[in-house]
Amino acid sequence: MAGARIGYDTLSGSSFYCSPIDWVLRSLVANPNLIVFGEPGQGKSSTVVAFLLRMMLFGVRSLVSGDVKGEYSPVARALGCEPIILGSGMTARVNALDLGPLASRWDGFTAAQQREAVTGLLGRWVQLLTALAEAQGHRVDQTDEMVLAAILRRLTGIRDGNTNLTPVTIPGVHAQLARPDEQLWRDTRFGSERQFLDHLRGITDTLGNLISGPLAGLFDAPTNIRLDWDAPIQTMDLSRLKARGDQAVGVALTVLGSWSATATDLQPDGDIRIVIRDEVWRQMRLGLKAVQAVDSDIRLSRREKQIQILVLHKPSDLLTVGDAGSQEAAIARELMALCSTRILAGQSTHVASELAEALGLGEEEHRQITGWAMERRGRALWKLENRPGFKVQTVLSHVERRLFDTNAQLRRGRR
Repeated sequence: MAGARIGYDTLSGSSFYCSPIDWVLRSLVANPNLIVFGEPGQGKSSTVVAFLLRMMLFGVRSLVSGDVKGEYSPVARALGCEPIILGSGMTARVNALDLGPLASRWDGFTAAQQREAVTGLLGRWVQLLTALAEAQGHRVDQTDEMVLAAILRRLTGIRDGNTNLTPVTIPGVHAQLARPDEQLWRDTRFGSERQFLDHLRGITDTLGNLISGPLAGLFDAPTNIRLDWDAPIQTMDLSRLKARGDQAVGVALTVLGSWSATATDLQPDGDIRIVIRDEVWRQMRLGLKAVQAVDSDIRLSRREKQIQILVLHKPSDLLTVGDAGSQEAAIARELMALCSTRILAGQSTHVASELAEALGLGEEEHRQITGWAMERRGRALWKLENRPGFKVQTVLSHVERRLFDTNAQLRRGRR
């Protein structure tokens, strides 16, 4: 009996508690990550919200790294936290290369801490920029990555040993690529400016598309909103981006994933944070670099004191990432193994068979997902790695039901 009280175990009638960190410490699971599968309307999202709300009682904060459907915004507002809404008609801007909490905490770091923070930050930024370039069809090579790292060190002032970091934006990086000075192309071991421009034309053009394409203005300008890093929840609402297509949403999720990781990397010692990744498959279909970014965050969750939650409809959301036999597909398949706790809400027979094959479920567990779990909203089979599953009924309070009502739009449409 530790952690968030979710509901009750229908076999024993006793209360069921979820505490992924405690489960790791007790060697019940290998990592604190959760993956949630379920058909729409089966209560998977409300179970996730109940968990994060109840973990707040223990001082655990939550970060929704891209709310594709805008489902978490009412919860954030109820907690006094205004969601960040990105998209058409909105003024909010989030710089993809924002320094985040590093800017405010920089002066309090020792020299060693500054070096470590900068190394991690530059690594994430290079990974982000190469993922965004790859999403548009450019095949990134090691030279691209080396030049990007050199430009970022130059723009932040790290190369010159500045005591304060200078803010960086994607247009600033693009300008260095498109109009390099002699010092830059010589430092990066090119024989001439023309050789530099020709080799880097691909990544220069793809970054330029981020400035003038469907996401123009959203992630290429300085952050213009105030962020409370100590708030109980922060959510980034992407529901207004859907009209711009799946690729635009995927790119936004990639940017916010990197941006969120920078924030959580710098959380105080002992601080635990829940990171919710809804419809992460949209991001992972952008290419290998995007898949590797998600994989890296999931693998480091235990060390970084994070509980990563992946919310999906079915296994094929992950298993169809990349071509058959590709590195992307192999990494995506392994993600399920990196989430030791599997929450399996009601599913059709076909999808339940996919789950059974992917997770090694027995015949009885297969029947529970297609039968028992489908009979009532909020029912799910909770599997802690290879242990027998728990048949859990999530119980919501009347306040939680009101705050997180995914059928509200349907009801309003009937009036």
